[in-house]
Amino acid sequence: MIPLGNVTSLDIPTDRVLENAKGTCSDGVVVMGFDDDGVLYFASSIADGGEVLWLMEKCKAALLDAGD
Repeated sequence: MIPLGNVTSLDIPTDRVLENAKGTCSDGVVVMGFDDDGVLYFASSIADGGEVLWLMEKCKAALLDAGD
């Protein structure tokens, strides 16, 4: 994957995104999505639920600002 630093309207393959995160997200990761049966999937390497929620809110703010 070559990060271009821009927003795309095309989906990126899940495996490519996860591979790209290896080694660059050493402080922890949160994975959210739907499994192959359409069931909500959530996993985190961060044990503290408050820290997970804080990270999710930071990502939410960045996503909302990306359209500007």
